[in-house]
Formats: sequence, C-alpha cells, structure tokens
Amino acid sequence: MNTIVCTVNGKKHTVTCKQSESLRELLVRLGYTSVRDSDDREGFAGSDTVIYNDVPVYANLMLAVQADGAEIKTAESMGTSRNLNVIQQAMIDAGVVQSAYNAPAAALLLTWLLEHESNPSKEQIKQVLSGIFIRDAGYEHYYLAVKLALEKMQSGSYKSEISPSFRDELTYVGKPKGKVDGPQLVAGEASFVEDRVLPGYHSMVILRSPYAHAYIKKIDTKEALAMEGVVTIITHENCPDVFYMQAGQGNPEPSPHDRRLLNRKVRHVGDRVAAIVAETYEQAIAARDAIKVEYEVLKPVFTVEEAMEKGAPRVHNGVVEYRSGAPENLEEYNKDADPRDGKVVYQFPLHGDIRRNIAAAAHGQIGDVEKGFKEADVVVEETYQTSQIQCTPLEPHLAYARIDGGRLVMNASTQVPYHVRRIVSWVCQIPENKIRIIKERVGGGYGSKQDILVEDLVGYATWITGKPIYYRNTREEEFIANSTRHPMRMTVKMGGKKDGTITAVYMDVRANTGPYGNHCLTVPMNACSKTLPLLKCDNMKFDVTTYYTNIPPTGAYQGYGAPKGTYALMVCMAELADKLGIDYYDMAMKNKVEPGYMLEILKGLGEGREGNVVPVGSCGLEQALTQGAKMIEWGKKVDSKDPDWKVGKGFAMIQQGSGLPGLDHSNAWAKLLTDGTFQIFSGGADLGTGLDTISAKMISEAFCVPLDKVTVTSGDTDSCTFDTGAYASSGTYFSGGASYKAAQDLKKNLLDEAAYQMGEKAEDLILRSPGEVYSTKSGKTLDYATLSHDALTGTGRGQVMGKGSFTTNHNSIPYGAHFVQVAVNVRTGQVKVQKYYALQDAGTPINPELALCQMYGASLKSIGHSLYEQMLLDENGVCINPTFSEYGVPMIAEQPEDFKAILIDINDEVGPYGAKSISEIATNGAAPALAIAIHDAVGVWMRSWPFSPEKILKELGKM
Repeated sequence: MNTIVCTVNGKKHTVTCKQSESLRELLVRLGYTSVRDSDDREGFAGSDTVIYNDVPVYANLMLAVQADGAEIKTAESMGTSRNLNVIQQAMIDAGVVQSAYNAPAAALLLTWLLEHESNPSKEQIKQVLSGIFIRDAGYEHYYLAVKLALEKMQSGSYKSEISPSFRDELTYVGKPKGKVDGPQLVAGEASFVEDRVLPGYHSMVILRSPYAHAYIKKIDTKEALAMEGVVTIITHENCPDVFYMQAGQGNPEPSPHDRRLLNRKVRHVGDRVAAIVAETYEQAIAARDAIKVEYEVLKPVFTVEEAMEKGAPRVHNGVVEYRSGAPENLEEYNKDADPRDGKVVYQFPLHGDIRRNIAAAAHGQIGDVEKGFKEADVVVEETYQTSQIQCTPLEPHLAYARIDGGRLVMNASTQVPYHVRRIVSWVCQIPENKIRIIKERVGGGYGSKQDILVEDLVGYATWITGKPIYYRNTREEEFIANSTRHPMRMTVKMGGKKDGTITAVYMDVRANTGPYGNHCLTVPMNACSKTLPLLKCDNMKFDVTTYYTNIPPTGAYQGYGAPKGTYALMVCMAELADKLGIDYYDMAMKNKVEPGYMLEILKGLGEGREGNVVPVGSCGLEQALTQGAKMIEWGKKVDSKDPDWKVGKGFAMIQQGSGLPGLDHSNAWAKLLTDGTFQIFSGGADLGTGLDTISAKMISEAFCVPLDKVTVTSGDTDSCTFDTGAYASSGTYFSGGASYKAAQDLKKNLLDEAAYQMGEKAEDLILRSPGEVYSTKSGKTLDYATLSHDALTGTGRGQVMGKGSFTTNHNSIPYGAHFVQVAVNVRTGQVKVQKYYALQDAGTPINPELALCQMYGASLKSIGHSLYEQMLLDENGVCINPTFSEYGVPMIAEQPEDFKAILIDINDEVGPYGAKSISEIATNGAAPALAIAIHDAVGVWMRSWPFSPEKILKELGKM
C-alpha cells in the first residue's frame, strides 16, 4: 500500500492506495462519482476525464500513486445541480444533455477551455472535445453551447437562437425550455444504476463460451464452489427449466421463447455457460477461472447463405411448442428433436421452421406485381447487404438487485421497466407483485436496452441467494453478448415507366437473427413496413425470412430494420431512375405518398396479425424534399479542384412510426400537491430523450405554471402505471399522449373542485399564470395552494388528481428527407462527407432543441454505420474488434463539414399538441443518401455497407 497526498476540487486528501489502483478508482472511492468508466481503461470514450495539474487526462490511464502532490479537478468542481456554472447551463439550454453519461466530462473540458481561451475558435472546441465520445446528441450543438456561454458571460443573456419555436399560442410546448433532469446529469450527481449500489453488495460474473456452437458435455464447479467468498454458481444443470425470450416486446410476444437462463447448448462465442456470485468481484473472477467445462464442438453457421444450405447445421434442434395455433403435424415434426437443444416455444405461429434454421417469416402483397413488371419499360433487380453493428451505449448493460421486505427490488438501466418485471417474474416463477423495477437514468440505450439482457440473470440470482447483487458488462461483453443490428440481405425488384411512374415493387428480405430470436419477426418486417409505404404504387409484394445462425446476438437497435430497408429501396429506385435516364429527384417527387393516400400495404405488416390499413395523415415529405433540394442545390454539378477527388450528391426519403398503433398502451396519473405544485407519474421510460420534460410540459401548459413547479416520477413499477415502454418511437406519442390526457383530466377535476369552492360554474372558470383559477364571470380568483389545502381539510372532498390512458389505431407517421454531398478519392477510396442536411417532420416538436440534437446524433451514428462501423468475426465466430478503438465510431472529427438539422413544421391531428416521433427516423437516411452520392461522384453503386475505401476501390476496378 502507498500513502499519497492530493488535492481534489480544492480539498486535500491523504489516502492509501494499492500500486495497481487507477486514479479513477481512487477518485470514485473518495466520492467523486462523476468520473465514470465506459471503455474498461482503453482511453477512448472520455467518461473518465479529469483536469490533472491543469491538463485534461483520462483518469483510467493513470495510477493513483502518480497523483501524489497533484491538483485534480473533477466535474464536481463546477457546482451542484442547484448552482450550475455558465457552460453547464448552456449545454442544457443547447440540448446536448441527453443520456448524458459523458456530459459532466464534456462540461469539465469546455469549462477548462474557457478558462484558458476567452473566445475559442471552432477548431479549439473541436480539439478539446476530440477525446469525448457522444453517441446521442452528436457534436453540432456543443459549438452552440460555447457560443451561448460566451454571450451570457459578456452580456448577461443569450443573443443567439437556440432552436426554432413552434405554436405561438402555447407557452411551453414547442419552445426550448431545457431538460428537467438536465441539471443533475450535467453536474455528475447520482443518476445512474451504479450510483445506487450500496456497500456490502455481492458481485456476479459470467463464464462465457469460447465456441460458436457446442454442447456442454460436462461442467465441474466443485473447486470453484469451495473457493473463498463464493455464494453460488448457476449453470444449465440447476437453473429453472423455463423457456423465455429477452426481447422487451408486447405480450404475447412476436418472438419465440427459445432460451433458458443457461443452456446446455451454447450458440455463439460469448454465450452464457455459468454465472458466479461471490462476495467480491475478484473472488467471482477467480472462481470463474476454476470452472472446468468439456464441450462437444459443433460446426457453426454464420451467414444467411450458410443457414439456408440444405443439410446446414441446426442452430436450434429441440422440441417446438405452440401456445396457440399449433400445426397438425407438430408431433411428427418433433420426432427428431434433440433434448439437449431445449425448446423453441412460439406464442402464436410465426411461420418458423427451426429444422431449416428459419426463426420466423412473413409474406404479403397488394395488387399484381407480375402485371406491374410487365407494364414497366425498365425493371431493375439488385441485392443489397448490410453488416452487423453494435449499439455502443456509453453506459454498458448493468443491474443492481436486492431483497427488500420479501420483494425483489431492482435498479435497472432499461427502456422497458414493465417488460423487465414481467420477464423476471416468469424466469423466477414469482408473481409480479413481489417485484419492483426502478428505471434509473439510462446512459445510452438506442434499442439495446429494450432487451432484458442482464436483468433476468441478476434477478434470479438475487432471488435464490437473498444477497444484493451488482452486475456490469465489460465492453467486450457488450460486443459479444449483447443486442446488435440484424445483418440483412435484401433483394429489391422495381419496375418503372419512361415517365418515372413506378409500376411494381418486390422486396425479398433475408435477415440474420443470430443464435436467438429476439425481434426476429418485427425487425425484418420493419425493413418493409417503414419503407414500402413511402411510395404510391398499386403493386407491391414482400417476403421476409429470418434465419438462426451462430453470430453474436442481435436484437433491437434504433431504426429497427428501417435503415436497412430504406437503404435497399431508395438505392434501387435511384438505380431504376438511372436506367430510365430520368432524374432521381423527379422520380421521388412523382411517386412519394401524400396525405389521404391509402396505405394498403400495411395490411400484411402487422406483428403476427393483420395490420391496420390507414390513409396517410399529416405529412411533411414534400416540404422536406423541396427544401432539401434547394439547400443542396440538387442538379448543380460540383467540380473538384483536385483531380483525385470527385464530388457527388444524394438523398433519401425516410419515414418511421410513432409507436405501434393497436399494440402499444401508455398510462399516466397526476396530482395537485398541498402547496399548489404538481407531480405527474408516467409509466414511460426516459432514455435521455426528454420524455420526462414532455410530461412536465403537459402539466405546465395545462396549468400555466413553470416547469420547476412540476415533478416527474417515471419508470418505477411501484408508483407509476403501466406503459409498454420506450421503443418503436413511442415515447412522445404514446407516453406523452398519456401524460397529456392525465393533465387534461386533472384540469377538469381541478376546475370542478374550484367551482365547488368558489360557488361558480366550471364553464365560467379558466386557469392562468402564476397558478390560479379565475372566474370570467365574477372576477374571483383562487390560487392552487388554497384550493388544494381546502380540498384536503377534514371537510374537503379529497386530493385533486387526474389519470390518462392512451391507445390508438392511428398511424402518425413522421416523414423526412436526408440530403448529402460527398467527395470521393478515386485513388484511395476515401469518402468525405462535405454536406449533410437532415430535414424531418416531427409534427409539433415539443422539445425542439432536444429534437435537433437527436437528429444530429442519429444522423452521425448512421454515417458511421454506412462508412466504417462493422463487427468483424473470424472463421470461428470470434469478434476480433470488440473495443471502441478497434471497432471505430464517429467522433467530433468525423462530423460533416456542413451539418444541418431542419424541423419541418407539420401539426399532427392525433399526437399530443400535434406531436410525432423524431429521433429514430433520423437513422434511416445516411446509407442510401451516401450510396447515391457516391454513385453520382464516381459512377459505382455501393450495394454493401459499410462503404469502405476497399469496397469503393474494388468497384472502381482498382483492387
């Protein structure tokens, strides 16, 4: 042990530390929890940034003993959530504080910059943020945050516009008002699961399979169980014989129940073999290393093509069961099942056939596609391939569970707290009233935290041991044992006439679901359901087939199939326009959908049932196309001064959804407190997107009170009401819709109580600032605090409350168009994104500054997917790039040179105050827009993402 003396945030510390202890570990031990770990001491993400002797450093890359005599500043040095410094407040106001796992580190760096540069340049801001990874908000509004901070320091107020404002008749909705949880997040205060872990917890680690496909012949845990501190080891031999799935979707689930907590058959490198619970992490690791496992190694399959082959190894070869709709030949089908494989249980038929590695399938059509192709002057048929991509949330998957009052209580980083409760209840075989899930702030989810990837095992281990257990994925485990984007092979056939009319479209989607069927029906179907309805075409057909393989697991990821389908459909349309000799933009304008057009194709695109056929409602697609084309100067050729660089332009039409009409359900309730302030309880799960701020704005708008008069409680299954969860772009529309209804119900009940107390008629009363009821007839007033007090006296009528429940069959579809200009180096294959303009219709943007940042973040993320992000597997299925630096994600230096997000003003007829979804749709545009721009630049069609330099050079015939 070593004794050192250091000063942290002005406070002197004399501490002892181990020789191997990192500076970050020491700082956390001293209570400076803002110094976080996102990359397992890789020195990439920047979550562990501190100022060390006035120099920014990664605390994970320094030993604690090096800090002897040092002056250190952490994010806590800047102030508390009640006393933010100017840059912290500017970051909130600019909208960059979203999931915010790295927000304290970014604020610390920008504060340090302003201490050294009175008027920093854009390059200096870029340089200081070059070591910070921001996935959610992108980087564009960080420049705005610095500008705002400088304005505030110089004149006492902001001069620059933060974002456009919408709906002049409203006060809070449609206006940049800041995120209600922004202060605690940017200050680095306790917000995340890791901040809730109490001393005395036990650790869990997982022994994972080194093979992609194998049976466990023998597992010996005797030596490990006898080791110091070991509490229990869970294997396939002693875990519940319960089959379930990990996708947090509706119930009954449109995914097969095809796994146990631990299986006798492992199906990917990194699959669970054993879970070890011990008093300390070090003890659990030692026990894990002492377990002896004998495997029977099987031949794996990794691609759709391999899975399709006749006689291919079967990833699942167990018994198939159906909860409903079982086929007549099921008994015969199960005769050659291998009991070592377990079961695959379908809740209803998904057209799967596990003996041919088919997890699910779907088919549908409208019109007569063959007739449509015969009517075409030109028919194009091409195949497009997408790769496996990691979600890379800064906060890995983790959970903390304990027993309290005989109940299982879990702090979780999840998008679906009610699905977590249901699935943990199923796995543990205990009723839901014995389980409480508390959704903490989520340090990045992007769909992957829609899946119950760690909570199932943590919950079961806690329940059987009675011990408090904390589990956290390593960054490598995030890659090899986590949700990723489904790789897909999509063949699109499209016919068109010489005038640009599309006569028929056929999409054949072959998806790779990996070892388990999480979202195996719904993600591939989205490749069709979020793309085909963009086009006015009477003849459409689709076939969707999803295959089991032995790649790392797939699941939900932002865009949920639509980025892949949009890529294939839009590029094929551009190829058709090229063959017809007409302008791709003209073809898009001619064939795009318009308000009132009946979306007949949706009939075949329900989640295991017939979909709802509805007309196009509010639609900003034409405005997005027209404005975007003007901004990019579509049709104007740009010449490069350097002969090695060729410049091209492209765009894509995009759409998404606003939740799942007819399936999703959200609830909320609200109450007036005794001092005239408000509390609203939302079942929704804020992922950092600002959903809690939307709920608060529903109250503020209804009752004419500022946001600080409203407290939001969300995602706690004990205090809040049911919500299907934050996925499928449902947050604003469904959860926000429930909060809107709760606010309106509370308003009705408050006016009723006011009428009773004031002796007036409710229809003569209005609500007004600063928080009172006013009679338009008599001029009387009654403030909310007095009203509440009198309602709660011994003679009162009780607390004033309201509730809201939101369901709908209406599709409020957001639309948009992303335009891009690229430069392609014909000698090296390098692609530079010179301009990127994302134009989107989100109805009424309730939080416009947050909406813009989500558009920037999702667009930049998808630029990374399109150009270089890809999980690489060797011939044995081992991921060879399971770190941030090896995998490669877009940082501030990868931003487009000219980057703009534009909100198209459209008022939806159903959403709360006219709102639709915003962030997920923004992942859909980059791949097709970039591919089309590359073709415009150098004349080659990129039919496989990522569009790496090597692929471009091969297409150019230079490799």
